[in-house]
Amino acid sequence: MPLRSASAEWNGGLKDGRGSFQMERGIAGKYNFTSRFGEGGASNPEELLAAAEAACFSMALSGALEKNGIKDTRVKSDAKCTVEKVGDGFTITSIVLDVRVIGPGLDNAKLQQLAEETKKGCPVSRALTGTKIEVKASLA
Repeated sequence: MPLRSASAEWNGGLKDGRGSFQMERGIAGKYNFTSRFGEGGASNPEELLAAAEAACFSMALSGALEKNGIKDTRVKSDAKCTVEKVGDGFTITSIVLDVRVIGPGLDNAKLQQLAEETKKGCPVSRALTGTKIEVKASLA
C-alpha cells in the first residue's frame, strides 16, 4: 500500500499564532486557535478528521453493500467531530456520522447491521479507537 503524507506548520504562540497544512495531493488550508476552539473562519484538524472518517466510512460501507449483493448504491456521510476540554487538555471525544444510503433492495435492518460492521472495520474508525463513533444510518 502507498504511504500517504501531509505537513503542517505553526508560527507564533498558542492563541495568537497561525498554522497551515498541506496534503500531498494539493489540498491545503490555514488554521488558528479561534478556528479550532471557537467560531473562526479558518479550517482545523478536527474538520480534517471528520472528512477522513466520512470518506473512509462511505467507501467501506459501499464495499460492504456490494459484497452483500446490493449494487448501484449511493452512500453520503456527513461527519461532525467534537473536541472538548478534558482534564488539563483537549480531547477529540466523538465523531457522529449521519449516513444516507440509496441501495436497491436494501432494507433498514440490513443497513443497520452493515453500518455497525463498517464502523468497526473502516480503517479510519480503527485508527480512532479512543474516540466514540456514532453512526446514524438511514435509507434515502
